[in-house]
Amino acid sequence: MLAPFRGIRYARDRVSGIANVTSPPYDVISGGILDHLRAADPYNVVRLILPGEDAGASKAAASLLREWLAAGVLIRDRMPALYLYEQSLYEPSLDGQGRTASGWLQRGIVALVGLGSPESVGILPHEGVMPGLVAGRRELMAATQANLEPIFLIYDGDEAGGDDRDRPTAAEIIERVATERAPLVAITTEDHVTHRLWRLGDHGEQTAIAADLAGRRALIADGHHRYAAYLDLQDEMRASGAGPWDYGLAFLVDSAAYPPRLGAIHRVLPSLPPERAAELAKSTFAVQDLPADLSLDDAQRRLAAAGHEGTAFLLAGGPCFRLLSHPDPVQVAASMPAGASASWRSLDASVLQQLLIGHLWGITDNERDVLIDHDAADAVRAVTEGSGGTAVISNPVSFQTVIQIAAHGEQVPRKSTSFGPKPRTGLVLRTFGPND
Repeated sequence: MLAPFRGIRYARDRVSGIANVTSPPYDVISGGILDHLRAADPYNVVRLILPGEDAGASKAAASLLREWLAAGVLIRDRMPALYLYEQSLYEPSLDGQGRTASGWLQRGIVALVGLGSPESVGILPHEGVMPGLVAGRRELMAATQANLEPIFLIYDGDEAGGDDRDRPTAAEIIERVATERAPLVAITTEDHVTHRLWRLGDHGEQTAIAADLAGRRALIADGHHRYAAYLDLQDEMRASGAGPWDYGLAFLVDSAAYPPRLGAIHRVLPSLPPERAAELAKSTFAVQDLPADLSLDDAQRRLAAAGHEGTAFLLAGGPCFRLLSHPDPVQVAASMPAGASASWRSLDASVLQQLLIGHLWGITDNERDVLIDHDAADAVRAVTEGSGGTAVISNPVSFQTVIQIAAHGEQVPRKSTSFGPKPRTGLVLRTFGPND
């Protein structure tokens, strides 16, 4: 169930540059990056999506959003539309004459999607969530009456879609618009990624895209906490009847045309000394001290090689990296919850959460004792330059394994997959107040 909406975008003449007011998704922004984004422009969207943790922060973000709308910093499109969004990265050639063929390209549709159970709307979560984070996102959505950043959905365009084959497919419309029309927005951000946005206001195109996507299943690639917040807010408002809370903002990408890139997500355990972590792991894992002068890149290459043979992790925080591999299968099986599928039990993330963190280290998975980091180097720095502790570096999960587990109705442990490239926040927003 796909629907157009009146997008809200930054006015070019009111900001220092569109690139300066956008940001990565809220959950991959560290403290240093947050400060940098805030300094880039006083209207950077991080002031809305990360307003702070103080009481009243969400209300402050709501006031700021209303202020920016009233001042014309943010403008609302006059008519409902779908939006085509493209991301690309191409490195300059060595001779400086043009660009190499290496790099990546991703295109998709930003739209409203109907909310409900996986059976009713076909949106499949694949990852567990933390209630505290869901509550925080729901509070921000309720206060601002806005979806400030889209969730990231992927669907298989090679599977059968809508019934009307007389209409062009979504992929055909996306390709035609991207190659034939000038974009509404075109920027390149500091990470050298180019972002382009088109508004699809034509009713025929909107109808054709909605018809093609009707009946397809979509996997939540990124935004599980935001999607759970969508559902919580919908449930809260159900007594008021149908309304804008029955839809949420999403970016939908055809994985057949633009295969996703999966990265690993790592753990930092600030209260666990690395020597203690390694010693406790020896009862179940083969633990190998790597050379003290080994770089993180080389250590990760060894981790990847060990991962081809089975579950493996890299511990950081002591005088050297330690490679954990070949866990005892009897202890792995004993640590798993009853009823879990073979695919779920074999996940590195499941072994990490159930056996290593929970059983061997005796740590309950929570937001205080088990921290999350999308970047291995940042995780290592957190324990070597910060207050200590142990970092656990993991290998990425395969895309097919994620699909298989989600189709089985299961969810991997929270923050186990990092799908990319993630949509940039701030290019188009959605509000759902009584006057929107």
